[in-house]
Amino acid sequence: MMKRALWEGPAAGAAGVLAMTLGEKVEQRLTGRPDSHVPARTMQRLTGMRERAGRQPAPVNLAMHIGQGILLGVLRSVMAHAGLRGPWSSAKFAVVRLTNDQILENATGVGSPPPTWPRQELVVDLLHKTVYAFTTGVVADALAARSGPGPGQRHAALRPGRHADVGPIPREHAHTR
Repeated sequence: MMKRALWEGPAAGAAGVLAMTLGEKVEQRLTGRPDSHVPARTMQRLTGMRERAGRQPAPVNLAMHIGQGILLGVLRSVMAHAGLRGPWSSAKFAVVRLTNDQILENATGVGSPPPTWPRQELVVDLLHKTVYAFTTGVVADALAARSGPGPGQRHAALRPGRHADVGPIPREHAHTR
């Protein structure tokens, strides 16, 4: 399971980043919203790079923007291989994606907690991260499905839900290929 997630996850994450970025560019053309330089500033703080005032270098901005999405794709792939698939799992993953950003941005002092943001800015960020999460999820789920159902799905096939009288599936059936 983990071996497949390590190569499938980056592919799923890259698809999510591509969809999110394309959506951002369309939204920016419609709204006139400028590029955010928070990814570059966060990366500079995390890595000890020299910080710059004003507009940030596009390669640094893109490296953080794309890198986070690709790396988090591994987690969504692990979810899919475990049997956590579909829209419900993608919605949970959207929260993880947003939380990842907020931890890094707030821990470095680059960002501020979302409740302090202007509402429109918050809505735009939530929308784009949700596009990322659901696109990543569709790809991760499709790739994981090639291995068959995950352990959680096999357990649910016994009796859906959480029941005291339904034990775990046998160990030899818990691992996916």
